[in-house]
Amino acid sequence: MSEQSEVRVLGADEGRVVPGFGHVANRFMIDGADTGGRFALVQHLFEPRALAAPMHRHHDEDEYTFVLTGRIGAVLGGTEVVAGPGDLIFKPRGQWHTFWNATDEPADVLEIISTAGLEDLFKSFEQLTGMPAPETIAEMAGKYHVDLDFDSTFPLIERLGLVF
Repeated sequence: MSEQSEVRVLGADEGRVVPGFGHVANRFMIDGADTGGRFALVQHLFEPRALAAPMHRHHDEDEYTFVLTGRIGAVLGGTEVVAGPGDLIFKPRGQWHTFWNATDEPADVLEIISTAGLEDLFKSFEQLTGMPAPETIAEMAGKYHVDLDFDSTFPLIERLGLVF
């Protein structure tokens, strides 16, 4: 059974942009409501050396990060990698990971989330004023079946000179 959806083009300057954790903004392009929950598409806009999120794992969705500009570093299941424009980083559900802008220039990626739902966590960051305490972030993430590991995150930030 296929669903008919409205034909539309999202222009380059369209889509709601919401601040993330300090140095990464999120541009919402396709929500799960638009796809029957099959997937969501978010553009992450990184400031230089910005960490996207603490080390984490999600239990309900896979993420695919397609690098548009810059170089994106990532830890995937304990392995550190760097990807450039045109590269795709696969972050399967259940795998500990994090990712960051590995350069001193802005970078951006397309984040495909399947199944949809995790984009709602990103939207919840809009209510934040300043950087919340780790416990607050963990509580917010827990509502979306996401576990956080700050003990692994802070040494990574220090070693790579990242901002979060």
